[in-house]
Amino acid sequence: MHLLEKIVSIDDAKSIAKELKEKGKTIGFTNGCFDILHAGHVSYLAKAKDMVDVLFVGLNSDSSVRRLKGKNRPINSQSDRALVLAGLSSVDFVIIFEEDTPIKLIEAIKPDFLFKGADWKGKTVVGADFVLKNGGRVEFIDFLGGRSTTSTIEKVIDAYCTDRRV
Repeated sequence: MHLLEKIVSIDDAKSIAKELKEKGKTIGFTNGCFDILHAGHVSYLAKAKDMVDVLFVGLNSDSSVRRLKGKNRPINSQSDRALVLAGLSSVDFVIIFEEDTPIKLIEAIKPDFLFKGADWKGKTVVGADFVLKNGGRVEFIDFLGGRSTTSTIEKVIDAYCTDRRV
């Protein structure tokens, strides 16, 4: 499958998920900004994919990331972030969404598994009630320690400022 074919609309995702479920495939869903992809993201997505046949990733749009992370984010555009995610073998489909939460995607796809990072344990996970009510599971995946987009940005700034003596 060509990379751009992995980036789909919510309507296409709904149809694809329905067809795959009819074939007995297990569907997984996760979401995030995935602004500067790092080893923590790659490991997380690989662990999620290991539990399902097909992994859908909801990607916050640029405007959604700005609302959630601030005016200076995202660093990379939604089209670039989607293409990078589509290039991962663990990611089957990417859906860009404008809202602050992926509830519309979760309700459209009806995943068997909803994945979140282990840092979400004990917190309200958007869509968890819907997934559980429909016989699915919510799985929390451990992160690789010390990796985050924010820490990567801070390292770049520190390196830039040191090198430039700003």
